[in-house]
Order: sequence, then C-alpha cells, then structure tokens
Amino acid sequence: MSKFSSFCRSHCLYLAWIVSIVAVAGSLYLSEVLKYEPCKLCWFQRIFMYPQLFLLGIATYRNDKRIIPYVLPLSLIGGSISIYHYAKQKIPALNEILPCSIGVPCNKDYLNFFGFITIPLLALIAFTMISILLWNGREGKGENSHEEDEFEG
Repeated sequence: MSKFSSFCRSHCLYLAWIVSIVAVAGSLYLSEVLKYEPCKLCWFQRIFMYPQLFLLGIATYRNDKRIIPYVLPLSLIGGSISIYHYAKQKIPALNEILPCSIGVPCNKDYLNFFGFITIPLLALIAFTMISILLWNGREGKGENSHEEDEFEG
C-alpha cells in the first residue's frame, strides 16, 4: 500500500470532515452571501450534506470509524440527487419531462465555469470524495474492527 493511500485510510474521518466543512461553507456562502436562492433539489442535497458536518466532526474527535456505515448512505443518496440535478441542468429534455414547478427552477445555472462546472457538480464532487474516503477507510479488511467494544474489568 502506498504512503498516500495509507495516509488517506488512517485519516479518512478527518479528510471527509474537511470536505464536508468546505461543502457546507460553500453552500452557505452561495445562499447567504451571494444571495443565490436554492432550488428544491439543492435543498435535498443540503439535507444529506449538512448532518455529515456534525456526524463526521464528532466521529473525528472520537476517532470512531463505526460511524462510517451510518454516514456513507447519506453521501451515496446525496450524490445520486446531485447526478439527477446535474442531468436536469445539462439535458434540456429531462427538465421538460419533470420540471420544477415551485420556486427557483432546478435547471437554473447560477455558476457555469468552463461550460460544465455547476453547483450540483460541485456537490457531486464533495459527496463522491466523502464516499471514497469513507469506503477506503472502513475497517474490517483483515483488521479487528471491534477492539474498542470489548469491556474492561
């Protein structure tokens, strides 16, 4: 195993927590400072990202990888919503089939760097990074993952 992958595996909680901090801070910056109103799908992505900030923070503080099976589904579901949201922005026919009818349209591009980097793509990158870090950092690959659970005395 390379030094980099070993580092990522042993510090997966800390790294995933940093990604969640950046994602939540970016989300709040876009809505509260730049005044970009989130659409319905953006709110769903936030619902799956914001709890990770706290869950990963607590798990990092405690160095408790047992949180991974509980946080990983949040990232996978949030990433799935991001894929759908990105597809609605980039495939016009998809938005015509299921348009957002309340509030800001889900196909609105507040950011569009280089013609493909949008807010849902940034969210997808964050969810993917967290998922990969947690997947690679999970215990059980030849390790005793429940040593901490044994009672003393």
